[in-house]
Amino acid sequence: MVKKEEDKNLKGALAYLLGFVTGIFFLMTEKENEFVRFHARQSTIVFGILFVLNFVPLLNLFVIPASLLLWLFLMYKAYSGEKYKLPYIGGFAEKQF
Repeated sequence: MVKKEEDKNLKGALAYLLGFVTGIFFLMTEKENEFVRFHARQSTIVFGILFVLNFVPLLNLFVIPASLLLWLFLMYKAYSGEKYKLPYIGGFAEKQF
């Protein structure tokens, strides 16, 4: 049982590894585990938004460091087994797909 729990946590963290790219990958490949699918949805949404905001000239000065901190934080939470929901985005991610 512990092995399955560790796999779930690792996959949840990996959903954030390359931002929305790995989020989409896990949405397409993981069909059963809702924990992994939640983190994949949240990753796709949050890093998709941050990717677009990165193209706004003055905003990218804030988006890049914020993205890095958020990326590390969300990977840590998922690997710890926590279904951490970001304000607004987490609730939206939970209801989608």
